[in-house]
Amino acid sequence: MGFKKIIGGIVVLGAIGAGAFLFITAPQRLPAETWAAAGAPDLANGERIFHAGGCVSCHAAPGAADDQKLVLAGGMALKSPFGTFHAPNISPDETAGIGAWTLAEFGDAMKRGTGRNGEHLYPSFPYASYSRMTVKDINDLYAYLKTLPKSGNVAPGHELPFPFNIRLALGGWKFLYLNEAPRVDLANADETVKHGQYLVEGPGHCGECHTPRDVLGGLKTDQWLAGGPNPEGEGRIPDITPAEGGFGSWSAGDIANYLETGFTPDFDSVGGSMVSVQKNMAQLPKEDRDAIAAYLKAIPAR
Repeated sequence: MGFKKIIGGIVVLGAIGAGAFLFITAPQRLPAETWAAAGAPDLANGERIFHAGGCVSCHAAPGAADDQKLVLAGGMALKSPFGTFHAPNISPDETAGIGAWTLAEFGDAMKRGTGRNGEHLYPSFPYASYSRMTVKDINDLYAYLKTLPKSGNVAPGHELPFPFNIRLALGGWKFLYLNEAPRVDLANADETVKHGQYLVEGPGHCGECHTPRDVLGGLKTDQWLAGGPNPEGEGRIPDITPAEGGFGSWSAGDIANYLETGFTPDFDSVGGSMVSVQKNMAQLPKEDRDAIAAYLKAIPAR
């Protein structure tokens, strides 16, 4: 009887532990009043955040040019060690896109990685960065997206092997990596640097490429923006901290000019996946690019 009681106790404790894990890691939504109080959207600011976030880089159809970049039909393949993700259609089409989504559903996807139907979203959609965005900016972005052309394209599903195709495990990933805390402590910085911090760590999601990842795909925040292997498998993403040599030798003015023109201080030009990022940054107001540059000079060298 004693042995049976021990086994029974282990089973009960295991069930309690599993239940607690599922409760803690269940998909989360923000309170409804968060979005109800968002107010009237500012479309001009929404467009600004659209460019800061580089939405066209992933969600425009592969090869789209000029005005077709504003048709967010999805379909781009994002290769990773966990499989291939396909960017979804986020045009305002009511069936294939997000045209039937509410602001709350859109906001929960952005800040909590929770899909419209209450499912965990994969962090190939960089909600681990977007979680730092303000409700106002998300409200404005949502309204701006609604003004763009519709597309009926149905993007392919993700191509993920077992066990990465099990979304339940994403709750544990979020428990480890999803938060709204600043990536670096710049509490005493001036307002320009703080604005740059918001843009880089939030909508700009620069760390998603420029920070190395651990075996679970989480960012190694102690190596924030220090560069690392290209997550798509070719080459390396550069260190953009103020470390000596390379990018660290650039002035804030050099960085801001690069984001605007695509030219480095030695008149080389932007290349690779950074081309689309630079084109997005060129659409921002000068004060945004200056703030990003100021932040990149203020963070710790790695």
